[in-house]
Amino acid sequence: MELFKDKYTPALIERTGERLHQFYPKLDTQQFRELVFAEGWGDLEFKARIRRITLALTQVLPDNYEEALHVIEQAAPQMRGVEYLFVPDFIEVNGLAPENYELSMKYLTVFTPYSSSEFAVRPFIERYPIETMKRMMQWTSSPSEHIRRLASEGSRPRLPWGSKLRGFITEPTPVLPILHELKQDESLYVRKSVANHLNDISKDHPELVLDLASSWYGQHEYTDWIVRHASRSLLKKGHPKALSLFGYVEQDATHIEHLQLVSDTVAIGEDLHFSFDVVNESGQSQMLRIEYEIGYMKANGKQAPKRFKCSDKNFPTGRTRVATKQSFKVITTRKHYAGLHTLTIVVNGQPAATATFVLEQTE
Repeated sequence: MELFKDKYTPALIERTGERLHQFYPKLDTQQFRELVFAEGWGDLEFKARIRRITLALTQVLPDNYEEALHVIEQAAPQMRGVEYLFVPDFIEVNGLAPENYELSMKYLTVFTPYSSSEFAVRPFIERYPIETMKRMMQWTSSPSEHIRRLASEGSRPRLPWGSKLRGFITEPTPVLPILHELKQDESLYVRKSVANHLNDISKDHPELVLDLASSWYGQHEYTDWIVRHASRSLLKKGHPKALSLFGYVEQDATHIEHLQLVSDTVAIGEDLHFSFDVVNESGQSQMLRIEYEIGYMKANGKQAPKRFKCSDKNFPTGRTRVATKQSFKVITTRKHYAGLHTLTIVVNGQPAATATFVLEQTE
């Protein structure tokens, strides 16, 4: 599987230099390549490679900030995707001075449709909180879904890969007007951001998000989707108020029986197949959120749990058989260690049945 950092091939850097050279003939493409691939490149991870390219661009583009932005603007439509995050990063590196603020705000919105400005806007929130939050509120009414999304995604307190906005982690109230404006946005791209933003907030302020979810739920199908997606961490934790909001009623008449593993040993690279019975003795159908949790063996000999969604629906009275599997294929985001693992079936946030199995190293 290709890592994000591996997207920065010599060919991509070559193309970037040539595209910018079209609009700034003084740009030395060879110097640009040499600056990017200078000593230590091989040891850099994704974000560090972005910054290395940004610093190289800063040296080969015009010294005048506005002129440099104009050059990049002309080439930007040909530089789309996550691998071109160095385009908005150029603003973060070069545009934070007060005299550049207006230009920086303008070009964050110019570049975000091509490669998102969600990371680059964050230092501006930190340094100019009042002005930048006012600007982001204005972005919520943009005709561009990319700019509307930037208002939500850029202000997320715990944006993956991004610097934490510690002020919003402590006190998220300043971002709520932005989320209110976008809660019925016609774009799923924007709604996903709003839901992810609220999920971030729920990790530090669960009651705030649950109160908001309760007031939003039932208003509109778009808002209902946001609220449900935003509550996923709270549902995983079995938060009673979150479960109740979506109809998962606490009751003792439903339980899990006959949890069975096809084999109690699994080789790394293979699948764990398992099944169980959902027994509903309540006399009426029950809305159940069924998950399973794998206790993964780690290098230190301890287990680390990871939860996965299995089923989320109404279960009829009587006995329902559920069969599924979990892959132990080698992936870049998780290293598998041989040893004892645990499988736990979780119903409406509560552990309901457990089994163990051994993960074996392949030869």
